[in-house]
Amino acid sequence: MIEVERIRKAAVRAREHVLRTPLVPVEGALLKLECLQPTGSFKVRGFFAAALQLPPEELRRGLITVSAGNAAQACAYAARTLGVSCRVVMYDTAPATKIEGVKRWGATPILMPRDAMLEWLATGGWKSEPESFIHPFASPEVMAGHGGLGLEGVRQDIEVIGVQSDGYALWTRSLEAGGPVSIKPETIADGTTAPFDPGMFELLKECVDRWLTVPEPRLRSAIPELAAAAKVVAEGAGALAYAALEQLEPGPPTVAVVSGGNIDPKLLAQLLG
Repeated sequence: MIEVERIRKAAVRAREHVLRTPLVPVEGALLKLECLQPTGSFKVRGFFAAALQLPPEELRRGLITVSAGNAAQACAYAARTLGVSCRVVMYDTAPATKIEGVKRWGATPILMPRDAMLEWLATGGWKSEPESFIHPFASPEVMAGHGGLGLEGVRQDIEVIGVQSDGYALWTRSLEAGGPVSIKPETIADGTTAPFDPGMFELLKECVDRWLTVPEPRLRSAIPELAAAAKVVAEGAGALAYAALEQLEPGPPTVAVVSGGNIDPKLLAQLLG
């Protein structure tokens, strides 16, 4: 588990470069709008925390990461802000919105088929690259930086509920099986389609109190609901927590994190139509 003091230090490092996002009320919950961060997702918190922890000589080499899209944009934005180069390895099926976002922040996307990208990640492909690698989800400093959002008006004695789509219920199925399972992503929540990671598996067993699985049709309907009810544009992964609210019994206040808003405009138009 990441210690609270480590999270506080990471939040202090990143503070100058990220927003303290609002808590917006909707029926039955509060929405934590991380979709309002500079790159449209919470990922900037972790990447600034990790990049600013690097020794100066490692930071000067530039940054490289691997991502379905939001971590890629966060890495690119952090690199541009800190004045260093950046390349990101991405799925060749990543939404055009996310690829263009990477380019907009001055980084170079390296597109690979999903299997090739996962192989690059699993075999440490970054070790032969000149830049400093920041792991998009398993780096302790990235995780600590992301944890900064929990320090913003959210109580520490809480129940943590994980949410996944049934179109890629990797963690719920892996936890049931006691280890990795093979699943093909069939979800609009592309930001949740990272591969199984043994270290993350152990952390999730320790830190997540329970899990909810959202049917993919419900996730698709949640995006226009969010737009109408809260005037919030969320991508698939960003809408998951909101989509799961209907599964909760009435009880203590619930905060649903809207983790990202980088939805493909064509998909958004289809869902709104």
